[in-house]
Amino acid sequence: MSIRIVTDSTCDLPPDLVRAHRITVIPTYIHTPVGNFRDGVELSRQDFYARLPGFHPAATTAAPGPEVFQAVYEQLAAEGVSEVLSIHVSSQLSAICEIASRAAAATGLIPVTVFDSRQLSLGTGFQVLAAAQFASEGLSMKEILSRLEDQIRRTHVFAALDTLEFLRRSGRMNLALSFIGTLLKIKPFLKMYAGEATAERIRTRAGAMRRLVELVHEAAPLEKIALLHSNALERAKAVLEEVKDMLPGGDILVAEITPVIGTHLGPGVIGFACITRK
Repeated sequence: MSIRIVTDSTCDLPPDLVRAHRITVIPTYIHTPVGNFRDGVELSRQDFYARLPGFHPAATTAAPGPEVFQAVYEQLAAEGVSEVLSIHVSSQLSAICEIASRAAAATGLIPVTVFDSRQLSLGTGFQVLAAAQFASEGLSMKEILSRLEDQIRRTHVFAALDTLEFLRRSGRMNLALSFIGTLLKIKPFLKMYAGEATAERIRTRAGAMRRLVELVHEAAPLEKIALLHSNALERAKAVLEEVKDMLPGGDILVAEITPVIGTHLGPGVIGFACITRK
């Protein structure tokens, strides 16, 4: 019996890890005034963030239709895969899980389990990697899902935004709050845990960076951590240096946040995805 893992491009996994673990990544869509693109296929993240401030009207995002997911599931069945585990960005943030579930129900060639990661970016990506590893070890679907539930309880993603402007543009926050926040130079701070998104309002960039460091220390000891940013690599590395005493062994993933999320958050985001050690 073989289980293969499917996910979407919001998971932010580097291509080398995707290839090494035989993970199938379905691109999401970015619609801009200069064209429509598949994330990670027709538009690089560096190019996207360089162009983002100048997009008028604002860029928008969209999930692939159920026919795209169904075609992927059926292709894996044709390759001899016996089961598919399809892991996606939190259903609180996107319709992708619901769309994948419709495709799974319409797929008659192979059993497909759709799993809500209740996370975003590498909070989802870490689950995808773990599931691929468990599958390669021969664990059953039930065993994999149980281990993912445990990981969800230990996973935290948090990020400091540089501006409220892109949340305002995307319609993801109240216009009056956006104006007040800009006037007071508030730096929004977002957190995601077990499907619940929460926010803090911090007055300065320096204060936001201190809060990032505090939360890494609160999550320690760490099993895994990844550095996240949107067109802010050097500042992000400086924050990583401040928590070097908390870092677990092994390579630390550094990911530029998918444009599907960056459309709403803007450039200048710095954050972490981390898993607390058992």
